[in-house]
Order: sequence, then C-alpha cells, then structure tokens
Amino acid sequence: MASIASSSSTLSTGLLLRSPTLQLGRRRIRITPNSVRIIPTRSCLDDTSSLLKAAQYTVDTYVKSGMVVGLGSGHASGMAIQHLGRQLHRGNLKDIVGIPTSVASASEAAKAGIPLITYQGSSQIDFAFDDADGVEEGTFVTIIGRRKLQSEESIIQEKSILNAANKLAFIIEESQYKGGLEGSIPVLIQSLNWLAIAEEIDDMFLGDAEVWRRASIGQVGPLGGDFPLVTREGHNVLDVIFTSPISSLAEVAKILDKLDGVVDHGVISKIPCTVVIASPNGFNVLEKLTADIVG
Repeated sequence: MASIASSSSTLSTGLLLRSPTLQLGRRRIRITPNSVRIIPTRSCLDDTSSLLKAAQYTVDTYVKSGMVVGLGSGHASGMAIQHLGRQLHRGNLKDIVGIPTSVASASEAAKAGIPLITYQGSSQIDFAFDDADGVEEGTFVTIIGRRKLQSEESIIQEKSILNAANKLAFIIEESQYKGGLEGSIPVLIQSLNWLAIAEEIDDMFLGDAEVWRRASIGQVGPLGGDFPLVTREGHNVLDVIFTSPISSLAEVAKILDKLDGVVDHGVISKIPCTVVIASPNGFNVLEKLTADIVG
C-alpha cells in the first residue's frame, strides 16, 4: 500500500539476544531482534488436528484455578472453551468464571458448564483467548471482526474484553500470521450520515481499498443491500476491503481513529500478547512482551 507507510522501529524490549528464523510449514519467518520470544513446543502429528492441540495448549498453559477468563469467538476459541469445560468437570481447574465475547461463545460456554458473568467496564480479567482474522508478523497487531455478526453481537465488547485482559492469546492457523496482511478491516461508524463517513474513508484509502456497508441478510453490495447490519449499539459496519497488502496495520488504525463518525474498528494492538500458531507440523508459540517504540 503506497499511501500507508510504516515508520516503526523496534528497540531492545524482549528476551531474545539474536534474530532467529522461525520455520512455519514451508515459510521461514524472520523475528525482529529482542522483541519476540519463541516458546519451544513439541510436534503434534497425530489423529487430532493441530488447531485443537493449539487450543488445548492455550488453556492448559495459561488458565489457572480462580481466574476470570475472557472467552473468545470462532472455531479455535470454541475448541478451547470445550476443553476448559472438561478441565473444570474433571477437577483439574476450579473456581473459573468466564466472560464471553459474543452470543456464540456464551452459548458454547454454557454447554461446557463454565460459570459466566457479564462484562462490565470495570471487570478484572486475568486471561483471555480469541480467534483472529490475521496477526501482523512481528508487531502482533491483529484484525478481528470479519466474521458475520448477529445484531446482538458487538465488536466493541469483544475488543474491550481483550484489551481489559491482563494476558491475551490468539489461537490461529499458520496462514493468518504474516506481514502484509490482506482482506478487510471492519469499521464501526455512526449510522446517521453513514454514507458521507464511508465516502471519507474511501477517499483516505483511495486506490488501496473498497468500502462496503455490511448487510445483515440478503444480497451483499456496496450499500449494504436492503437490510444493512445495525449493531446492538446502533452502528453500521463498513468492511474496508484492501486490494493490496497492508504495510502497517498500526498506521491504518491511526487514520481510522482520527476520522469523525468512526466509533471503533477491528484492529487491536495489545501487549503483552501470545500467538499460538497451528501448522501442519504441529504448533508454535510466540510471545511479545513489550510494545514497539514508534518515532
């Protein structure tokens, strides 16, 4: 993306002394010096999927008895919720309380027998896990919210729970961790005068992205069809669909944050952060302990 240039530089903030190259499947990923810690994990080439193993690892490693846990949304999070419920049932964990990020995760947790409480702005959350649509290599800046939302669900609530957690882990597949992420970023905007806001966003990313209003049902189109999605807070959702790799998610977030009428978006930058990456050879765990310093 020519119009969104990255100016970030990384200082010595983590635990690595050298710059290793991480092997993920057929790709070799260069890790920024002193910013990311690699946790050795064993291969899990067996009858169960590596994503399931990654979900189980996340629960077994980071969830402790007595914790308040943010319960994410998506396929991997669903497997983690189920495993958490089994661990509670077996007595391996005790006194766990969950805070669901969505209606779907609340339903999954209820079936798994996990006690739930409703998120409040002052809620203390010890640990949270979630799926991600993409995690930017090295920075761990993440995209969430591409999945189809029901009107009672909230990207704002999901993002608030993740940001409130003392520790956070994303459970993803290998293809979702890379530099130059592609695809859409969901943007929540005020419904009043939505078209003018959409046009301003389109102008900001002219040539790099298309802007479509998300539909709740029926025909999808740039204007959201006959039934545009309205969130429970009363906002419309725009999908800003990038037609070329995004050079810096942080820069995109800065641009969106400055626009009048933009309420929130699906870009999250939370440090410390752990990424559990499932691959055909098993899974890898990366931890970023300190934020990059920009400027």
